[in-house]
Amino acid sequence: MTLQGIKTLVKESLSNAKAWLSSNNKGYAHLMSAPVSFFQICRNCLKRCLSYYRQSQWYKKILLSIATFILFFLLYLVMVDINFLWLFGKSPSMSMIKNPQQSEASFIYTADGKPFGKYFRENRTPVEYEEISPLLIKTLICTEDERFYEHFGVDLKGVFSAIKDMTQGKARGASTITQQLVKNMFKVRSQYSRGLLGYIPGVKLLIMKSKEWITAVKIEMRYSKKEILTMYLNTVDFGSNAYGIKTACKTYFKSTPKDITIEQSATLVGLLKATTTYNPRVNPKNSLKRRNVVLDNLFSHRLITAAELDSLKLIPIRLNYSVESNYDGEALYFREAVAESLKEWCKENNIDLYSDGLRIYTTLDSRMQKYAEMAVDKQMRIVQNNFNNHWGRENPWQDESHKEIVNFIEDIAKGTLAYKALHSKYPNQPDSVTFYLNKPHRLKVFDYKVGVKDTTFSTMDSIRYMERFMHTGFVSIEPQTGFIKAWVGDINFETWKYDKVLSKRQPGSTFKLFVYATALNKGLAPCDTRVDQYIAWDVMDKGEMKKWTPRNANGVYTGENLTLKAAFARSINTIAVQLAKEFGVEEVIKTAYAMGIKTPLNAIPSVSLGSSDVSLLELVNAYCTVINDGMTHDPILVTRVEDHEGKVLFEHKPVQTEAIPYETAFLMTQMLRAGLTEYNATSQNLWSYDIFRDGTEFGGKTGTSSNHSDAWFVGVSPNLVGGAWVGGEHRSVHFRTGKLGEGSKTALPIFGYFMEQVLKDDNLSKYRAKFPKPKQKIEKSYDCQSHRPANDSIDGLEGDSLLLDNDIDAIEENDSILL
Repeated sequence: MTLQGIKTLVKESLSNAKAWLSSNNKGYAHLMSAPVSFFQICRNCLKRCLSYYRQSQWYKKILLSIATFILFFLLYLVMVDINFLWLFGKSPSMSMIKNPQQSEASFIYTADGKPFGKYFRENRTPVEYEEISPLLIKTLICTEDERFYEHFGVDLKGVFSAIKDMTQGKARGASTITQQLVKNMFKVRSQYSRGLLGYIPGVKLLIMKSKEWITAVKIEMRYSKKEILTMYLNTVDFGSNAYGIKTACKTYFKSTPKDITIEQSATLVGLLKATTTYNPRVNPKNSLKRRNVVLDNLFSHRLITAAELDSLKLIPIRLNYSVESNYDGEALYFREAVAESLKEWCKENNIDLYSDGLRIYTTLDSRMQKYAEMAVDKQMRIVQNNFNNHWGRENPWQDESHKEIVNFIEDIAKGTLAYKALHSKYPNQPDSVTFYLNKPHRLKVFDYKVGVKDTTFSTMDSIRYMERFMHTGFVSIEPQTGFIKAWVGDINFETWKYDKVLSKRQPGSTFKLFVYATALNKGLAPCDTRVDQYIAWDVMDKGEMKKWTPRNANGVYTGENLTLKAAFARSINTIAVQLAKEFGVEEVIKTAYAMGIKTPLNAIPSVSLGSSDVSLLELVNAYCTVINDGMTHDPILVTRVEDHEGKVLFEHKPVQTEAIPYETAFLMTQMLRAGLTEYNATSQNLWSYDIFRDGTEFGGKTGTSSNHSDAWFVGVSPNLVGGAWVGGEHRSVHFRTGKLGEGSKTALPIFGYFMEQVLKDDNLSKYRAKFPKPKQKIEKSYDCQSHRPANDSIDGLEGDSLLLDNDIDAIEENDSILL
């Protein structure tokens, strides 16, 4: 066999290997089924080479050995790629290379088109090649892979140089940009199985490196050099939770890949060698040295002049550093609610909200959200100041007898992570646990003056401090569409992530909406009358019949014969209970469910006064049912979801059903409006706000649970409904007087301040409207107006409180309120 014959066989083998790499990786069976398989060629070549080897001169033997090594190495690579006999583990297929899956942040947008947050595990936002500065690309190539445009994915010259340096004790890497892309995109060293041979010490690294070589060659065959560079810069980790060049530019310099400067490019490229060691924030001295090495590379490749090099080296690293998290941006409570609302849809469609690069379009309006946050902040500062002055140095966690609750703070502490960790560390050593719980340490707490502040508190003192804060929730919904336009879950998301729009509390008199809607459904009219008088209700408690006797908020039975319209507007408890008793608690609960309440309600008499917990969101949505002519729908947070290429994956389709007849809805609207017009009505404080522009009309209902633990207000207008709740984190933390703690004093102003700003905004003029005239003939009388009695002596007392002769908190334990 001649030397030319050996060359021919090697060339033929290489050609078959290349053909196999282009064959979509069909595997071992595909190769063996070919007319003349790759393995047959290798076997024949080996036989002929061995025969010739015995007859050859020494230099020919060397060449033959090299050729044989190449053949065996190619055979080895093929076996690795097809996972021959499960020895090597799986490798990325050509299909995966053609359609790489890369973690990408999902963006969330307001209804007026503004991005206001992201969902991500790896904070990555891809860019196109044209969006990247050419100098940044040249800096990368000069530093990481100077022969990038010459090799086919594996730099053989670099490999041999690395081997040579290693023999001299100068270990260095030889990975190309393409190989690094393989590690970033496919993570062959962690996400793919290592096979049987991978358990042998030292062999695993060889197999993983082989997979990188093979996949790098496949990538070079599939993509252009520009595409490879773009993919690399979009996938590489720059540290500080910055994945991809766009996020890195924003994180370190508040810049973009297009506008980044030479020295900034050198800094970012330099830290790729070790994202912690050369991180400009963590190790600024190391980063500066590394940056200057990169600049030297630019000079040696004649990309900058000596003068430019000297000038650039004198520039210090100026960071504009800000690490982005899932909790950056606006409307954080709403964003958490959106994520929760999409959870089931994502599961059903095999979609990952945090890595699939979705574009989520919501119902939220950025302007209205801003106005809602302003309103909450303004009113809650007032509420908190009143609360602090009201209690002074006295602890506010007290029972109905106004005695401090024993071990209140201690019981809360037992639920903290700090207590659990100490209890685990010091079992059966309560003194040690108590000592460390009372030991001061640095921590962050909320403060209205500075937001979140760093201070020194013990765990126990921090609980005492935080329990003195009053909390709130506010949500606004378009009644015709169900679109949520504003959502504020509490006073500070960083400190209190528990969303008060979704939390369940006693709604007090706001629940009377369902009592009166039931009465209208059953044939009564707003102008029908009932007497404000003592009423008792027999209830069964633990097998014994007892009486339940509710009282009005002011403790007085007037004996007046009041219209239902006036009784609702004044929030007369006795008449609401009479109606519930007349038509049945079960019917009231049925109406509440139909109108939008989802939380299970207790079928007990006191439910008519709002003793059964509901959320602010479902309550406001139920009020929307009235304004929407009796039609109900679920609250809508998301209108459309697209993938990163713009393909629509989900689109909201309106669905609504009739909850109450149109006539009932119209009449309840008139009764809500009476909250502003009836004598001694509980919502008259709305008149003090500048919200009646262009004749805009309003209605509303206040609510306050027993002991003023929960204060509510739901305001309605023709095109917008909003509701607020105000109260302590725990029910035992509250105001002691209605003058400070009722819904009209604490919750109503949030709605008032919010609507002032909304109606001032000419871009939101669609919310300036009057209630429409009836669409059909209304048979029941509703145009009746009560007047102030001549002997009235209780003017100014409001009746929106749930006051009972018995402890309201007993409902939770006994499902009843007993005399």
